[in-house]
Amino acid sequence: MGQRDVMSIFSINSNSANNTFKPLDIFAGLSVASILLPEAVAYAAIGSLSIQAALSAVLAGLICYALFGASRFAIVAPTSSSAALVAAASLSLLPGSPEQRAALSFALVILTGCGLMVVAFARLGRLSAFISRPVLHGFSFALATTIIIKQLPIMLGVSAKGGNPFSLIANLIDLAPQWSWWSLAAGVAALVLLLGLKKYTKLPAAFIVLAIGIGAAYLVDLSALHISMVGQFDLGMPRVGIPDLSKQQWLSAAELAGGLLVIIFAESWGSIRSFALQHGDAVEPNRELFALGAANFVSGLIRGMPVGAGFSASSANESSGAQSKWAGVVAALCVLLLAAFGKSLIEHIPEPVLAAAVVGALMHSLNPKPIIALWRMNRDQYLTLAALISVLYFGVLHGMLIAVALSLASAIRTFSQPSVRELTELDSTRNYVDHANHPEALPHKNILILRPEEPLFFASVDGIFDLIKAQIHARSDCKILILSLEQSSDLDSSAAESLIELTQILSNKYQIVTLLARVKDPVRVLLQKTAPTIFQMNLFWSVADAADFAKQFLANGKPS
Repeated sequence: MGQRDVMSIFSINSNSANNTFKPLDIFAGLSVASILLPEAVAYAAIGSLSIQAALSAVLAGLICYALFGASRFAIVAPTSSSAALVAAASLSLLPGSPEQRAALSFALVILTGCGLMVVAFARLGRLSAFISRPVLHGFSFALATTIIIKQLPIMLGVSAKGGNPFSLIANLIDLAPQWSWWSLAAGVAALVLLLGLKKYTKLPAAFIVLAIGIGAAYLVDLSALHISMVGQFDLGMPRVGIPDLSKQQWLSAAELAGGLLVIIFAESWGSIRSFALQHGDAVEPNRELFALGAANFVSGLIRGMPVGAGFSASSANESSGAQSKWAGVVAALCVLLLAAFGKSLIEHIPEPVLAAAVVGALMHSLNPKPIIALWRMNRDQYLTLAALISVLYFGVLHGMLIAVALSLASAIRTFSQPSVRELTELDSTRNYVDHANHPEALPHKNILILRPEEPLFFASVDGIFDLIKAQIHARSDCKILILSLEQSSDLDSSAAESLIELTQILSNKYQIVTLLARVKDPVRVLLQKTAPTIFQMNLFWSVADAADFAKQFLANGKPS
C-alpha cells in the first residue's frame, strides 16, 4: 500500500460538507442520544454483557467514526445482530462464569476490529461492490421491516420469541390473551405524536416524545397499567486493557471473529451505502472499513461491545436532519451527560414509547418506490425480492450472505453470456459505431472490427473468443481482424495467453492479421513484454488509426 492509499484512509477533509458543523446537528444528536442510551440497555441484555459495556461501546463507536468515517448519517454503536452473535460465540466457547464470557467477548471485539483494519489496508473494501443496488434496496426494506416487527412485543407488553419476523408474528398471535392494551395505547400514542411532530415541525421529535414519556412515568403509576420501563442499571468508569485469556482461547476467538467481522461489515455497509445513495453522498468502502475497525478495536480495549452502523440509529440520525458527522459527536456528548447525570431519567423511559421512537425512525425506510421502479424497468427486480425475503426469513447475516451470493451469481451469469459487437464507420467520419444499431454504417472490405462488451478475464475470455471466431467464419472475406479492447483496463494471465493464442491461430491457420485498438497502457505494456514479436506494431490508441493501418496494409501489402 502506497502513502497515498494510507492517507486516503486516514484523511479527514476539513473542506468536506460532512465535517462542517450545522445547527441542525444539535437536534439530530439529541434525538439520536435519546434512542442510543436506552437501546444500549437492551443490547447489553442481548449480548449477555453489562450496561457499562454497552455505554463504552457507544462512546467508542461515535467518537472513532467521527474521526475516521465519512458518512454524515452513520451512527456507529451496538447493534442487535452483533450483540446476539457475540453472546452466542462467547457462550459456545466458554459456558462458564459470566466474567470469563465477558472477557472472551471483549477479545472477539478487539480481533474483529483488527480484522476490519487489515481488510481496509489490503484495499479489499471494493469487494463491497458485489452488494448491488437492487440487493441494497431489498436489504434496507427488509431490515427496516424486521426491526419494526421486533418492536411489536415491546409495544404489546409481552415476551415473544421468533427466529424471524414470521415466527415472531405467529408467536404474538398465540400470546394475544396476554397483550397489554394500555402498553399498546401508549406506544401508538407516542408514534402518532412523533410522526406528527416530524411532519409539521423541525423539533427533535424523538427526544420530545421520550421526554413526555419520562414525565408520564413520574406522574402516573405505569406499572399498575402493565406498562414496562427500562428499569435500573449500574454504571462505572470504563477500564482499559487487554482481556486475560490463554493462547488457545485467543485462537478460538480469532476463528469466530470472522463471522462477527462479516455481520458488522454487511450490516454497516448496507446502512452506509443506502443513505449515501439516497442523498448522493460519496463513501469509500476502505475508509469505512478502517473506521469500523478502529471503533471496534477501541471498544474492545475499554471493555465494550461490538459496534456497527446500525440501521435504526442511522435512520434516526438521518430523519432528524443530520447535516454532518458532528451529529454523532453531539450524540456522544449527550450520552455521556445522560449517563452521568440522567441515569434515573433513563430508567423511567416507558418501553413502548422507546419502541415507538425506533419505529418512527424507520417508517420512511419502508418507501417502496425504489423497488417499484425496478419492476417498471424490468431489471433485477427478482434480485431485490430475493434479498428482501432472505433477510426477513434467515436474518440479517444469513440473509445478506444469500443476497451477496445472488449478486455474484448474477455477475457470473452476465459474464457467462458474453456479447461481441461489430463496429462500422459512420459516413467516413472516423467514428465507429455498433453496426446493429446503425445499419447505414457499412463495414470495410476485408476488415472485421469487433468489440467485446465485457472485460477480458479468465471467466469471460473463452466465451468471447468463441463468438469472435464465429463472426470471422461468417465473414469469408476477412483478412484483417481489429479488436477494440476499450472494456479491458488490464488483462490477467489467462486472458493474455488466450489473446496470444487467438492471434497466432488466426495468422497461421487463416492468414488473418490481428490488430488491437483502444489498448490501455497496462494492457499495452503487458502484451509488448509477453509477446513483443507479435504485438510490436499492431497496438493502436483508436479504432480509426487501426482501420487506417489495415487499409494501407491491404492496399500496399504493408503500411506506408
